[in-house]
Amino acid sequence: MEFNTEYVKWSKEYKHVLMSLAEKDIFLLFSGGKDSSLALAFITRASKEFGFEFNAHAGAYPVHRYTSEEKERISSYWSQERVEITWYDMEETDEDMKKSPNPCHVCQKVRKKMLNTILSSTIDNWGKLVLIPCFSLWDIVGYSLENILSGIYSSSKKESQPEYIKRFLETSQRFYPIIKMKEGYTVFRPLVKYNGNDILEMVNSEDIPILSIPCQYKDYRPKRLLERYYEKMGMRFAYDNVFAFANEKLNIPAIDVYSSMDREAYIHEVF
Repeated sequence: MEFNTEYVKWSKEYKHVLMSLAEKDIFLLFSGGKDSSLALAFITRASKEFGFEFNAHAGAYPVHRYTSEEKERISSYWSQERVEITWYDMEETDEDMKKSPNPCHVCQKVRKKMLNTILSSTIDNWGKLVLIPCFSLWDIVGYSLENILSGIYSSSKKESQPEYIKRFLETSQRFYPIIKMKEGYTVFRPLVKYNGNDILEMVNSEDIPILSIPCQYKDYRPKRLLERYYEKMGMRFAYDNVFAFANEKLNIPAIDVYSSMDREAYIHEVF
């Protein structure tokens, strides 16, 4: 995919959102990976076209991926684009990940705690907030497969277990590109209609630097294993088809289930 062509298509599709951002506090969640890097590139160009400002926030965890050299290399590129990334160094080390049977759960817990701390300390007016997480189409395809295998095909009736219900609620909301919450803030997922290999192609075509140190625990995440399968099979997915399937066959909750949630419940438990 060609970056400029895709940006034009993307900005046209989300024009109604982008035009509303001038008076908002925009909080882009940046990791340094390919997905958040493309999202940052799109938002950076859109900020000039539609006249808004935004902030890119990066949680440097797990620690082994975010060396000083890596952060400086990535920050230098974005500084040339007049984008300053705020890096948050965790108080935690990677030791808890090393000791855990599932280090990814530890990582997710640390990152969520960090996000909640940052939001509570920096956001004064939640009605103006726009949260930008960077999930891709491959992510939501993975969530579909997860629910088929663990919910529908499983012999253990997981769909009635509290942990499965919680996970299903959490993953299903990521199918929606835009959720406008009752308390005024917005969740905007700009890349949810893009395949991972197309994202990487655009990032490479623009010479955008991404983290070069792989996570030592990446094989614990099913989504990473699935990505290799998609790549091996040369697969491409269409968002409309994925969403229609999930809506009809998996019965993902309607968008108003999420938009009507109290902020504490959504941010702390679901987002």
